[in-house]
Amino acid sequence: MTAPGPATEPPGGWAPLLEAARDAMSRAYAPYSGYPVGAAARTEDGRIVTGCNVENASYGIGLCAECGLVSQLHATGGGRLTHFACVDGAGNALVPCGRCRQLLYEAGGPQLLLRTPEGVRTLDAMLPQAFGAGHLTAQDAAGDA
Repeated sequence: MTAPGPATEPPGGWAPLLEAARDAMSRAYAPYSGYPVGAAARTEDGRIVTGCNVENASYGIGLCAECGLVSQLHATGGGRLTHFACVDGAGNALVPCGRCRQLLYEAGGPQLLLRTPEGVRTLDAMLPQAFGAGHLTAQDAAGDA
């Protein structure tokens, strides 16, 4: 775990990200679980992108807040995520599920900083031995041998 401090603080601190995550959470569509979630992240160029969970009567096709966030990242110019926060309906910090950690790995890499209930952690600490694009390249190269 990394304690919040100058090395882990996004520009402007964590407060704007937590506020943006809470705002996104207020727009979540969670009529089945009653568990709204909001997420916000800072990009390397300084933008804040957000997402909220969107449930569906066909439970398996509901979308986590991180899915919306990554979609907004690409819809607004792409880039890399540097700092991430996720909150529940009470505005408390959450950790992303495993699927969403993989999504965040693709969008931010192992050094993405996540605000968790226990403090700030790197995505690498939250998703050890992550699968990434380099594994596909290695597989392709091995297949050519």
